[in-house]
Amino acid sequence: MSTVSFNDVRKEYNGSIVAIDGISLDIEDGEFVSIVGPSGSGKSTLLRMLAGLEDISDGEISIQERVVNDVPPQNRGIAMVFQNYALYPHMSVRKNMSYGLKLTSDLSDDEIDRRVESAAEMMGIEELLDKRPGNLSGGQQQRVATGRAIVRDPEAFLMDEPLSNLDAKLKVHMRTELQRIQEELNTTTIYVTHDQEEAMTMSDRIVVLANGNLQQVGTPDEVYHQPVNRFVADFIGSPSMNFFDVELRDGRLVGSEFEYPLSDTFVRNLDAADGDTLALGVRPEYITLDERGTDNGNSIRATVDVVEPVGSDNYVYLHIGEAECILRTPSGVRPSAGSSVNVSFEESSLHLFDEKTGKSAFERRAEYLPTSN
Repeated sequence: MSTVSFNDVRKEYNGSIVAIDGISLDIEDGEFVSIVGPSGSGKSTLLRMLAGLEDISDGEISIQERVVNDVPPQNRGIAMVFQNYALYPHMSVRKNMSYGLKLTSDLSDDEIDRRVESAAEMMGIEELLDKRPGNLSGGQQQRVATGRAIVRDPEAFLMDEPLSNLDAKLKVHMRTELQRIQEELNTTTIYVTHDQEEAMTMSDRIVVLANGNLQQVGTPDEVYHQPVNRFVADFIGSPSMNFFDVELRDGRLVGSEFEYPLSDTFVRNLDAADGDTLALGVRPEYITLDERGTDNGNSIRATVDVVEPVGSDNYVYLHIGEAECILRTPSGVRPSAGSSVNVSFEESSLHLFDEKTGKSAFERRAEYLPTSN
């Protein structure tokens, strides 16, 4: 096991393109941390700098309290699993899994064979050891690549979108397998993915990046229910959060098509003053739809555009005046396109962000963490 630390790490290309802009982050022994963000956010660059595949422009990277800025990749005590698996096509599975150990260690052949067979058993690929990668499925190749990392008994696993080439069903299965293996080995794991579901289900903590900057670090629940800014709120969650432009007036949120009264307790904890413009955010699952048009005092009139069935749920797309909105409802709730409905949401489900800075304007304590409908 190993701690991994980034201390004000920066990466520039050609002295002008900033890929990573002064990131500081500590990852604990045995922790599973996922790094997420849009394309170009710096996810893979950060991982490659840790692996030693990219130079660092400034700052320090430490593994187990040892600064590794100038340490060659093979001496950093890490093992990396890539998106394309990077297997040698002319070698058997056994040789693919043992090759790195033979190059970088003085272990005996017997010890290397023992490690390979143990890792193969853990990955469920014992019967594939004498086959070549070209004769394996994508899922089997992924298991071989992961097994090759395991045999090295590294200080940390680095995984760069290792499941992205798999079909949906196999991806879910391998996600479970990776979690099981990481928990069994208790090895520090840093996992880059563009798939939010992977990050939310597998991680102890999630790191959210945008434009080379650290946006938020927290547990899956924290980044989902307590986003620190509008970017995180919008990026995390599928379907993404709904946003409405509002103004704070005398304890009410006033939009172009609706007004929403706030409790005194909510207003006291709101980092905003009368007249401030805010972005009101509500997640799709916390908006209640009433096809009968019942007005409960906080109801908002809306028009249904499209209903999209997705199995156990329906996604209902609608308009509130000029604003677009999406709801997630049970499959039995399916209003007709073009119909008028009422929607409402509880105060506990509201997020508010400063319109100028994008920062959260409301600190969500335990009593303001919503429960699903």
